[in-house]
Amino acid sequence: MRSRRARIGWTLTILLAAGAAGAAAYAEYRADRQQLERQAEAMTGGSVARGKTAFARYGCGSCHSASGVPQASGKVGPPMTGIAGRAIIGGRLDNRPDNLRRWIEDPQGVSPGTAMPDLGVTPADSRDIAAFLYTQS
Repeated sequence: MRSRRARIGWTLTILLAAGAAGAAAYAEYRADRQQLERQAEAMTGGSVARGKTAFARYGCGSCHSASGVPQASGKVGPPMTGIAGRAIIGGRLDNRPDNLRRWIEDPQGVSPGTAMPDLGVTPADSRDIAAFLYTQS
């Protein structure tokens, strides 16, 4: 039978190993996330952080869900997760940063009568929102 001290030592060893593995996994996740954000910002010319704020400020979450935005739980429009992998935006535009910005700025001009309202999104804000959206996975 093992002594109490040996059991405690073994338990601490396991906990430390699990903690180290968790820390390594988190570090890898953060590095991947930072790379994704840099790529999205380079593609769009926008800022992911400002885009997340603008997404909330314009009330996009009333219709769309998006990870990382607590108030974004809408069910009217499509969820924003996975938008970078979609072929089409707004039902008719190829998924490219310039088209995503066009859709965000003037959805009624792209598709008259669409449920997506014209919110008066500025060009600067559309760059930022596009950068944020391209990080949604």
